[in-house]
Amino acid sequence: MARQVRAEKTRATIITAAADLFDRQGYESTSLSDVVEHARVTKGALYFHFAAKEDLAHAVLELQSATCRRLARDTATRGRTSLEALMRLTFCVARMSAEDPVLRAGLRLATGGTRPRPPLSHPFTEWLDIVTARLEGAVEESDVQPDVDIDVVAHSLVCFFVGTRVVGRTREDVTRQPRRTAEMWQLLVRALVPVTRRARYLSLAARLEREIAPL
Repeated sequence: MARQVRAEKTRATIITAAADLFDRQGYESTSLSDVVEHARVTKGALYFHFAAKEDLAHAVLELQSATCRRLARDTATRGRTSLEALMRLTFCVARMSAEDPVLRAGLRLATGGTRPRPPLSHPFTEWLDIVTARLEGAVEESDVQPDVDIDVVAHSLVCFFVGTRVVGRTREDVTRQPRRTAEMWQLLVRALVPVTRRARYLSLAARLEREIAPL
């Protein structure tokens, strides 16, 4: 049992080190030797868990997927509307992107053309599914205008959120993400939410930004 625990800890260390390098210098510019040095493990330890760099990339994408699915479940607690759950999810991802190199690396891998192995979905496909379900719930709850095209809005929201993070990676510190996420929601709420309910969600966006701003 102790050996298994050590092996799992070593594997996690290697994935985190690889994610940090993929995020900072890119997948193509990262070698397995770089990962060995950054993780402070032996080559034998790395090859015990991962036969190739592609395996490391897939492991990062798997972890990112598991984290996003967990956050989606955690933010959709009883008593919250579908729109609130969606807003909280985006703010949680913005916060964790500043803290977790796996989420940042997963985004860079996804936007760089790395394809996950089946049955794992592409991160953007997974995001579209989650956002679509939340928006459909928001329409049913009358928090989103009934005549909106859900597919168009879901696609636009995912592109908005992902694009803000990609552009921000080269132009500003990752700690700016809460502000950018709040700005995104200020625009979306004004465009999608009926006038009588707008104040509630504009206030929620401001509150969520304050809650996660001290990263």
